[in-house]
This record gives sequence, structure tokens and C-alpha cells, in this order.
Amino acid sequence: MTSEAPTRRPTIRDVARLAGVSHQTVSRYLRADASINDAMRESIRQAIAQLGYRPNLAARAMRNRKTGRLALLMPPGNAISSLEMLAGATSTARDAGYSVEVVILGEPRESRGQRVLELADYGVFEGILSLTPLPALPHRRTADGTVIVVSPDYDDRMRSIGELADATTAGEIIERLAEQGHRRFLHLAGDYSHTSARARKQVYLETVRRLGLESHGVVDCDWLAPRARRAILELPADSGVTAVIAANDLLATGALRGALERGWRVPHDVSVTGWDNNPLGAEMMPTLTTVAVDHERLGRRAVQRLLAELSGVPAPEDNSLLTRVIWRESTAAPGRNTRRDGKST
Repeated sequence: MTSEAPTRRPTIRDVARLAGVSHQTVSRYLRADASINDAMRESIRQAIAQLGYRPNLAARAMRNRKTGRLALLMPPGNAISSLEMLAGATSTARDAGYSVEVVILGEPRESRGQRVLELADYGVFEGILSLTPLPALPHRRTADGTVIVVSPDYDDRMRSIGELADATTAGEIIERLAEQGHRRFLHLAGDYSHTSARARKQVYLETVRRLGLESHGVVDCDWLAPRARRAILELPADSGVTAVIAANDLLATGALRGALERGWRVPHDVSVTGWDNNPLGAEMMPTLTTVAVDHERLGRRAVQRLLAELSGVPAPEDNSLLTRVIWRESTAAPGRNTRRDGKST
């Protein structure tokens, strides 16, 4: 009979579970601590033999000195924003004398906390920064001195959550358009499985209500530009809509095409805004008003919190928004002549 090879190297915590003791007791055993009684010593010895556990001597040696290495944990996914975030994180770590290694947490969410503790046990990293939520950990610093900080910015599928999904800036856009004379709005919403799409819809509705404006409605577009185009093409001629708030730049481009097909001039007949600051928005005609998200600053702030925890000092306070509006040609005061569909503006 043959047995399968282990999928990963046994850890000190595996030994502790099998022996029925704490991982700190196993650590003391490996250091030949004489205070461990004979029964515990024998249980640990048998567990080590059964698992084939081999202490990582290099890692154990490094636990007593600086390693200059940080681990940055991320969920599986391919969000483009993560590249900008990593740029900010790694540059901040480098300036502080650290290198960063990215670890993808492919395990089920409920077991990720254990995975993080195993990484800490290796003794390779001085600090561990998770950019996705983890099950509650008993401490922010392990018995061996590894610091663990959680910055919940992405969910299990690498979609924005937390401050990355903050939609406050959508309210700023609507306020500015209202000051210019717009009174009736339309929202093109994204995929509601994304926290960001739900938040942008909520801020849109709350702001329109707070300012006493009118909403023609919300059209669910699921991040699909053809649906945004269709939403504009199907607007009744007497809808009165003069401003379209799209949940991202892709939906905004669909809206612009729909307006063009109806013979509407942007922004004279209808203003259109997006979100994400896609580089193409600055090259379009008209250029697209949008919201830029500072993903690099997100990475810098997260690493700064980890470095502060490592140093035992308060983290620098920075409660400013990660987003800002970039005003371009696709927005202006509503026009004063008649649109080609006969609707006076």
C-alpha cells in the first residue's frame, strides 16, 4: 500500500495539534527547554516522527533578528487596480528598507487565518499585511514576534470593498451638475455583486433626494456598454434627462454612443460622467469627466500601518478620500436650444 505525498510541508502547528499541546510548547521542545514534562516531550517526539516534521533551522535562526521581508497577502483575481496598489506598497516598503513578497490566498476564506499563522511560523517575514478580510485572529503579533495587519480592501474575488468602494465622490459630481442647472438625472448601474456598484447607486439616490432633484430612474447595466447604449436609445423623448451618471467609464462610453446615435450633442444636450479614469477617456471626443481612484496611495497607506505596528508607534492618520473628480468636456451646463428629438433643454 502506498500513501500520497503531503501537499505541503508539516508545520509546528500540525505537530502541536497531533501532540495535543500548544505550538509554543512545541517551540520550547525544539529549543530543548527542560521545563517540559516527560509525557509532553514523548507526545511531541511521536508527533514529529509521525508527520516527518523537519524544523526550518534557517527560519528559526532568523526569528531573533531582522529579516527585512514583508508578506503581502491577496485573494485570487486579476483586478488591474492591484498593480497600481502593489506599486505604492512596494515603494513604501523599499523606502523603509524592506522587500515585499506577494502571497495569493487560494484557500477557502474560513481557513485563511490558519494559513496566515503558518506563514508567521516560518519565521521568514517580520510583518504580514493582508489586503483581504481574514477570520478573527487571536492577536496582531504572534508569539514569535511576527506582526499581522489586515487592510480589508478586496473581497474573495478581488473586487473592491472598504474605502476602495467608497462612493462619496458621486455625490460631489451630482452637486456640481446641480449647481450648473441640471435637474433630472439618470443612473447607469454596474454589477450589484460588486460592493462599489451598490455604493454608487446608493449615493446617487441619496444625493438626488437630498438636493431635491429628480431621477428618471436607475438602469442595471452589469458593466456592459451595450446595455448603457440601449438605455440611452430607449429614453423617452420627453424624459427631461440632461445628466447621465454612469457607474464606470465603460458604461459612460456606451451612453456617449447612444447619445451620438440619437443626434444629441455631449455635453450641450446631455452631460455624461464615468468612474475609474480609464486612459482612453482623456483621448475621446468629447473627453470624459470621471473619477480617479488613487490605488497607489491605498498601497502606501496599508504598508505604513504595518510599518507603524512593527515599530510600535501610532500609524499616521490619513482619512482623506482616495477618489477625486476629473472634470472634462463631457459635462457642462445644460443647453438652451432644442434637441433634435424635439425636447427643449
